[in-house]
Amino acid sequence: MGGLSLSRSCYTPYESASEESRSSEPEEEQSPDPVQIYLKQIGDIDLLTKEQEAELSKRVMEGDEQAKQELAEANLRLVVSIAKKYVGRSPNLTLLDLIQEGNIGLYKAIEKFDYEKGFKFSTYATWWIRQSITRALADQARTIRIPVHMVETINRYTQVVRGLVQELGREPLPEEIAEEMDMEIEKVHQIIKISQDTVSLEAPVGDEDENSSLGDFIEDSDSIDLTQEASRNLLKDHLGEIMHDLNEREQKILTMRFGLEDEIPHTLEEVGEEFGVTRERIRQIEVKALSKIRKHKSVEKLKGY
Repeated sequence: MGGLSLSRSCYTPYESASEESRSSEPEEEQSPDPVQIYLKQIGDIDLLTKEQEAELSKRVMEGDEQAKQELAEANLRLVVSIAKKYVGRSPNLTLLDLIQEGNIGLYKAIEKFDYEKGFKFSTYATWWIRQSITRALADQARTIRIPVHMVETINRYTQVVRGLVQELGREPLPEEIAEEMDMEIEKVHQIIKISQDTVSLEAPVGDEDENSSLGDFIEDSDSIDLTQEASRNLLKDHLGEIMHDLNEREQKILTMRFGLEDEIPHTLEEVGEEFGVTRERIRQIEVKALSKIRKHKSVEKLKGY
């Protein structure tokens, strides 16, 4: 497992990928895709058994740097699987960028993981990997600044969540965070929405000639200093009641298209494949469903977000 070079901060896929491309291809030929090179490299690394994972974690706690590298390399595919879900969220971050950020989170997870609590490492690491990636996306994409008075609260929230992840071995529920912070659950939801990363609301929806986007369902408000991600999450909450009146297929199509369930927006082609119909048919159903939402008696609840 010594074929990859993992620095203290993270494993950087660029270096090894570029080195392999230079050594394996003549200069006059087009260089192979560095992503494919990287995936091939990590694909050859064996996954760990639970016993091996525990043994490496024990060695990590004893300060064994080689154990850190071995545990990290065995989980690089986990980073890739998570990073792929965030591709396209920022025009400035490629898949390799996201993988690199995820590897930073992976290394943090390795340093903080306590194997004696009996939790599965991948479950624990997933939170750190996701946090590292979303933080990088937020740094690139955030267009509206977090209110100054919320910075200290958000910092405390982050520390509490990290502690609960360490204690529980999983991402804590909002109710658990509220109890730990001695705070109303509504306040915790507000902090979550403000602190999360931004996503684009400019993707067109409905008929092309309508030139409308998901963001059109959210009324601008200068008095509320939220990120676009916060607005998207607020929209998601209030859409639940409205979408209840859509048929099952319409609900699932909108859920997939806008990532309302897994936070991963899907293309018309992807949704079409799921339902076994053309992208045009999905577009037609989407337009009809969005029209129902616009006319719904509860649509006024979306205003102000």
